[in-house]
Amino acid sequence: MACDEATALSGTFTRQNSSSTGSLDFEPDADYRFVESLEERYKCAYCHLVLRNPHQTGCGHRFCQQCILALRELNAVPTCPVDKETIKMHEVFKDNCCKREVLNLHVFCKNFPDCNSKVILGRYQEHLLQCLFESMQCTNDGCQDQILRKDLKEHLSQHCKYREERCQYCNTYVVLINIKNHEKNDCPDYPVPCLQNCSQIILKKEIEKHHAVCPEAEVDCPYKQYGCHVKVKRGKLAEHENSALREHMLQILDKNSRLEEQISDLYKSLECKEIKIQQLADAIKKCEKEFRQYTQLFGNNSNLMVSTQALASHLDKSARLESQVKQLIQMANQQQSKLDLRPLFDTIENVKQKIALMETYEQRLVVLEDQSIKHDLQINIHKAQLNKNEERFKLLEGTCYNGKLIWKITDYKMKKKEAVEGRVLSIASQPFYTSRCGYRLCARAYLNGDGSGKGTHISLYFVVMRGEFDSLLLWPFKQKVTLMLLDQSGKKNHIVEVFRADPNSSSFKRPDGEMNIASGCPRFVPHAVLENTKNTYIRDDTLFLKVVVDLTDLEEL
Repeated sequence: MACDEATALSGTFTRQNSSSTGSLDFEPDADYRFVESLEERYKCAYCHLVLRNPHQTGCGHRFCQQCILALRELNAVPTCPVDKETIKMHEVFKDNCCKREVLNLHVFCKNFPDCNSKVILGRYQEHLLQCLFESMQCTNDGCQDQILRKDLKEHLSQHCKYREERCQYCNTYVVLINIKNHEKNDCPDYPVPCLQNCSQIILKKEIEKHHAVCPEAEVDCPYKQYGCHVKVKRGKLAEHENSALREHMLQILDKNSRLEEQISDLYKSLECKEIKIQQLADAIKKCEKEFRQYTQLFGNNSNLMVSTQALASHLDKSARLESQVKQLIQMANQQQSKLDLRPLFDTIENVKQKIALMETYEQRLVVLEDQSIKHDLQINIHKAQLNKNEERFKLLEGTCYNGKLIWKITDYKMKKKEAVEGRVLSIASQPFYTSRCGYRLCARAYLNGDGSGKGTHISLYFVVMRGEFDSLLLWPFKQKVTLMLLDQSGKKNHIVEVFRADPNSSSFKRPDGEMNIASGCPRFVPHAVLENTKNTYIRDDTLFLKVVVDLTDLEEL
């Protein structure tokens, strides 16, 4: 839930003398001019200004809410500045009756005498939002002029340099100060002269189409592919073709002759390749026939049959085995009459040894492949560790140690959609610190809201995380925290929420786990305000959040 000073105060002063007064309020530091002299009973006994959120002590004196808090923080045992009586906090109560009377006091508008309105104090700010004599900044982006509200409409329509005007050529609306630049660089209907010096004025969007027919543009001769490399203006192209007709015909004939020679060479090459293919086919058929004769000749010898099968199973392993089989066929033809198989058996034994040696090489290759896979795994592990270290170094380089965080949230639409669909409800910032050895902190955002802000607001929370130096720091965390949504227009219309850490809340005690429960604003900023196109809190689908911790009275280690 949201933690601010008003909530802390209401937790301290529980008794009231009447019901709540509604939403009336006023700015405490403004110089108000009351219609009637301000009575002493409506002045704070501490700051002597008009009471804001009055609280009454047991001794009967009234103080502003902030003043009674200041007295409590100033002294461990606060005393009333009027009668020096000790202020007992359990006797202090919120004086709603006095607050109603104060809010109904009549004051003059600050723009008096131009504005002669008299309004009650509680409606003073509402009046200023409508007062015709209130000075306000021009609403056009880039314009810093301060204008009276009654003159704003005329300024926006007639005098502002940043108003949008229609381009006289393309009818597009352009900011007045940029209209000349638009006409020269961006306007498609802006008239420009032809770059080929043909003295014609053409619309910028038609310039390329004009260049395709411009008589002054230089073009290649149509016979460039045949060897004519002359460049001539389009208007004189026909003249060139007529004057160079003979040269063009000779170039075409020469090109055709060379093409015919190439076609003839291709036919000859094709015939040679067909002859070679036929010779190879005949050789293959002859080898197949001789091999079948060999297997039929020794088909009755069972031992030879086994050896032949072993030989055939390894024929594909090496091209050299094919030549050795041919040698076997020749030896079988020489010994066919004598049936002397000893040389054949010796040759087959040599082949078996070579095959066994090849299988050994294959086994060694498998072992090497396994070792290579293991090395690749080790390399991948090292790469992953290097990537992890690199990410950590980048995180450390971007870490702030001055109690301030600027959080850039990109791809806002996609991340909000994930939050609406319930896939990623919240996102967290990178950690930041109050000093090198200080508190470790971060921010957490719910783009679709959380708690009372779910579906309508962005919720922004402050989180105390477990740090390396927690045992040396003072607990609980007591500093004032400012949450901000930054305006990207340069006008500094930031949305700001401030609260002081509640020392009694578990959110600000020393963390037992990785981080404490988040504390902050569930209704930090409405979606309607954030996503309004008139505002500039989101640009290029990116928004910036800022968290500032007040380092006052915070000792560095």
